[in-house]
Amino acid sequence: MASTLPRLPIFEALAGHDPRSTVVVHSVSGRKFTYGELMRDVVDGKERLLKEGGGKIVGERIAFLVENSYDYVVTLLSILGTHAIALPLSPAFPANELQYIMDHSQASMLLSSKKFERKALELMEQVLEMPPKHVKLEKRMGGLSYKKVTLEGPADGEGGMMLYTSGTTNRPKGVLLPQTVMTAQAQSLVKAWKYSSADYLLHVLPLHHIHGTINAILAPIFAGSTVEFLFPFNAQSVWHRFAAPFLPNPPSSLPSPITFFTVVPTVYNRLLTTFTDLTSEYQTAARTAISPRHLRLNISGSAALPTPTKKAWNTLSSGNVLLERYGMTEVGMALSCGLPFSSRIDGSVGWPLPGVEVRLVDTETGEVIKEGEELDSKGRERDGEIQLRGNNIFKEYWRNSAATKKERVEGEDGNGPWFKTGDVAVRRIVPLPEQNGAANGINGHTKRWDQGPMYFIRGRLSADIIKSGGEKVSALEVERELLSLPQIAEAAVVAVPSGKWGQKVGAVVILKGSGEEGKRGRWSAMDMRRALKDRLAAYKIPQVMKVVEHIPRNAMGKINKKQLVKEVFQDETSGDEM
Repeated sequence: MASTLPRLPIFEALAGHDPRSTVVVHSVSGRKFTYGELMRDVVDGKERLLKEGGGKIVGERIAFLVENSYDYVVTLLSILGTHAIALPLSPAFPANELQYIMDHSQASMLLSSKKFERKALELMEQVLEMPPKHVKLEKRMGGLSYKKVTLEGPADGEGGMMLYTSGTTNRPKGVLLPQTVMTAQAQSLVKAWKYSSADYLLHVLPLHHIHGTINAILAPIFAGSTVEFLFPFNAQSVWHRFAAPFLPNPPSSLPSPITFFTVVPTVYNRLLTTFTDLTSEYQTAARTAISPRHLRLNISGSAALPTPTKKAWNTLSSGNVLLERYGMTEVGMALSCGLPFSSRIDGSVGWPLPGVEVRLVDTETGEVIKEGEELDSKGRERDGEIQLRGNNIFKEYWRNSAATKKERVEGEDGNGPWFKTGDVAVRRIVPLPEQNGAANGINGHTKRWDQGPMYFIRGRLSADIIKSGGEKVSALEVERELLSLPQIAEAAVVAVPSGKWGQKVGAVVILKGSGEEGKRGRWSAMDMRRALKDRLAAYKIPQVMKVVEHIPRNAMGKINKKQLVKEVFQDETSGDEM
């Protein structure tokens, strides 16, 4: 039987790569897999799925529990090869959450690796609506010869991927990303971040989020890069892997230097705090590894990047500058700072990525904020909700037409609807050296994507914009200033209900060296207010502060602020304003 795959852009890209080049490396075992093997295994995986599904599974949801590995990549691409919808599940999720996803998605199959076979069987017993077929996957060990794969048929179909939102405000929603949307998201990043076959990405992220799947698997595979899996994240293991190629006596099988690293701010914080635990030999090698000469791109996203973290990484790496970007499950990545270090401005997420349209809609008046109208009559910056349009936008919330309709607004220009992100930003002109002359698309040169006014995220409209006494406060701005104070290790700024002000600014902080000493109040709310007096306007300074030892975050470093307020400020919802 002929080995065939549909003529999707991802398979056209795979077919164009050197079949002998490495696509995936397992960090712990050192096993390597080539692009040729990947094509062969995806074909075999596709045929197995079609057989298990009775010959045709177009548009059906195929859930899978597979560890971060070559097998995950094969499983994801095999499902795309059948024009079905891939539904990656997080093995870390509790049973009731996985049960909800399985029931809501109406998945027809549940694939599991041997590692998660027991969890899959337990889940099968709990599924209420439509029990799926359980398919056990064999572990691929590599070393097989590759065979010629033919691409045929149209590139359309109903296949793609479905990811579930974190559900911080309501039940998780299934975000349907057709393969055309996945392709647009990945190719936009390949163009903007200049992925290439020379890139070697160290992957430490969970794989049920857009960051870990599109940014760190699909985009590099489109470009022919190598992805090395090292999961779950362990700071010492990551440092040792970075350092390995540069040790005085490197391992016998010399690993490649890491050129590309994309993680959340908490990972950078953990790496920074554990660096001094390394031996001097490893410290020297690790500094070399993360310097701009070797680590081409270090990206931070999924949560706001504290300025002290950015500065500390810059110092440790001998000049490397973290790149911030903005995205979400429904759109992939939408905004990004540029590749030149000078374009990575503190607090900014840069410009619209290639193929993405962005507009700001005034949160008070509902008017579109046009370029040049960023200030109001009093000279204050106008907050606007980020609205997006382009081929990168998701199709729908699965089985939730009301939510799909609610988050879209028709464009006045007839070019289609805009997606309402619920995130608020301001836009500013920032003079940058590379935005002058020919580089800026002047004198007949090609226009660049990284130019024009830059975007600065103010936060979620529902949780990070605090309306206190007629003033609007960005929780993210206050958090940045709190985190720049030497006493504070972590901070979350929240809206605390107030009888007098409507809302008041509250701070939940973890003090450095916290524990019992922190509990005794060695650094008080008054100390905090004094420290911020010259940094923030009076109305932005938190009126109440609670010192805690732990701030709950999800796998991507995000905080459910509404839940945090209920837990921490339950006795201070009114009457104690200063």
